[in-house]
Amino acid sequence: MDDLFTKASKIKLVIFDVDGVLTDGGLFFDSNGRESKIFYSRDGHGMKMLQNTGVKIGIITGRTSDAVRQRAKDLGIVCVYQGQKVKLAAYKELIDELKFESYETAYVGDDIVDLGVMKQVGLSIAVQDAHPLVKEQAHWITPNVGGKGAARDVCELIMKAQNTFQSQLE
Repeated sequence: MDDLFTKASKIKLVIFDVDGVLTDGGLFFDSNGRESKIFYSRDGHGMKMLQNTGVKIGIITGRTSDAVRQRAKDLGIVCVYQGQKVKLAAYKELIDELKFESYETAYVGDDIVDLGVMKQVGLSIAVQDAHPLVKEQAHWITPNVGGKGAARDVCELIMKAQNTFQSQLE
């Protein structure tokens, strides 16, 4: 746990995948082919609290969705990369733009398409219901599943490691 807190204490940027991490992975389409997603409000609140401490949040997702654009806007997340079939390129562009080192970044994923980025970051995190190969590569596995508290788990871990959690509760 000490090593985990040491890694988490250095994080300046947390990047989340969407499907299976910020949602439960289900894809919902109406009769016109429009996609909708269900996001967990407590995850969003944790993300807002983490941002209030100065840690930046980014999203890198393979799909493109208006629902993701709107959720990111609602949460004040400006670093959003949608339609990224190769997520590593977006990751490198993002950390270059923000001038962060890899050890200052965390990535939260659930499936094998996330492994490229997970192998580059200082803190790689898998959600509880992630693919077994993703769990093997992770520094930490969240207690909760994707779309049901996993993002909140991540935010609270980092705030606790950085001694900012208590101030966010007040």
